[in-house]
Amino acid sequence: MEALFAISLGMLTASGVYLLLRARIFPVVLGLTLISYAVNLFLFAMGRLRTGVAPVLGKSAGHGDPLPQALVLTAIVIGFAMTAFVVVLALRGLGELRSDQVDGKRSER
Repeated sequence: MEALFAISLGMLTASGVYLLLRARIFPVVLGLTLISYAVNLFLFAMGRLRTGVAPVLGKSAGHGDPLPQALVLTAIVIGFAMTAFVVVLALRGLGELRSDQVDGKRSER
């Protein structure tokens, strides 16, 4: 199971980096989103989730660590806000530069 999780994290990260290097507006936004998903899964995996224990406090002898869950929830909210900001910034750049290149150069078509 750990190997499958590590492979999926690697694929998400590699896909995100590949899309970031495309230097077009939409692939860059999608690449940033994929990398943020990979980071969220990595943070969630660091919580060492266990079965049969109470989420925070309860009747069982142990309890789960709430810190990774809180970090992931916070990262999801911040990631959504940053994605919305990057999309608006990209649309503004597209409107002013008339090009979807990230570096601001006009495409030679």
